[in-house]
Amino acid sequence: MHKIIALFNHKGGVSKTTTTFALGWMLAEKGYRVVMIDADPQCNLSGLVLGESLDDFYSSNPTQNIHAGLAPAFESQPRQIEVVDCVEVDSRSGLYLLPGHVNLSEYEVTLGIAQELSGSIQTLRNLPGAFHYFISKVAVANNADYVLVDMNPSLGAINQNFLMSSDCFLVPTSPDYFSLMAIDSLAAILPRWAEWARRAHTSETLRSAAYPFPEFRLKFLGTVIQKYRPRLGGATVGFQRWIDDINLRVTEKLFPQLRSYGLTFEEQTYTNAGCASAQNYCLAQIPDFNTLVATSQSHRTPVFALTDEMFGHVGSVLEQDQIKRTAFHGMFSDFADRVITLTSNE
Repeated sequence: MHKIIALFNHKGGVSKTTTTFALGWMLAEKGYRVVMIDADPQCNLSGLVLGESLDDFYSSNPTQNIHAGLAPAFESQPRQIEVVDCVEVDSRSGLYLLPGHVNLSEYEVTLGIAQELSGSIQTLRNLPGAFHYFISKVAVANNADYVLVDMNPSLGAINQNFLMSSDCFLVPTSPDYFSLMAIDSLAAILPRWAEWARRAHTSETLRSAAYPFPEFRLKFLGTVIQKYRPRLGGATVGFQRWIDDINLRVTEKLFPQLRSYGLTFEEQTYTNAGCASAQNYCLAQIPDFNTLVATSQSHRTPVFALTDEMFGHVGSVLEQDQIKRTAFHGMFSDFADRVITLTSNE
């Protein structure tokens, strides 16, 4: 049975796309089949995977994307939602992409209305469950173990729907003041969304729809902190202050609030995964890739999977690249192991 994991934070610039790609790659490296869903109209994940062939892909395959897949429901087409073929990621077997589309945002307003009024307006009842129905069909068609949903940084209806119909979610953050503000905001917003999702599932109108809204199962996996400057094996003093503040805010405010609304695992589950409260429910702390970012993007390969040839260096510079690659591989391997442990207990 596949697990749908949403990567969500309504603060931008926290490396959601990079995290989705690297985590998906590492899970596939460990033998799991993974489908990545590009649910951000900016399509950064699609661009990362497809590279220079991006324009040609959309021209040659106009119906092979998330917008086209949902069209039967949102454009009242006389046919059921069907599976859309995914793109197999180069150089990493078992990893697939469902491309995004800039026009996905067209469905935002209609979905928002449907999520508020579908109980009274019958013509809207098929929309709230359409996203989960579609993703599940894609997951089954690809025999996926994991589905990773790369979401846009907003509090719109599409994000609400994707998140509330997922099994689990990660909150990527960066060490700054605005990430701290976002944690406070999520502590207030997510419980309200959860209450909506529970009501949606019990609604007779939505349960009898062509695409029923699923049972609410969402659980908080933890946070990921990225993009800090490393020094002597840790973060610099300035970045460490923000890291500590974010971890403390998650432990003292976000997690208790989520727990009170049934959005967390039992404490022992986090302990077993190596992210007990003493570690602030942070699954990974990953420093800035610095100069390796451009190399990774140009080769459409995570930093930890770059080959010596891809680095394009020799001598002592190559040796430093190799050291960094090994370190990043260990970080993402541990990160993936914690995700696997948490989701296997779900």
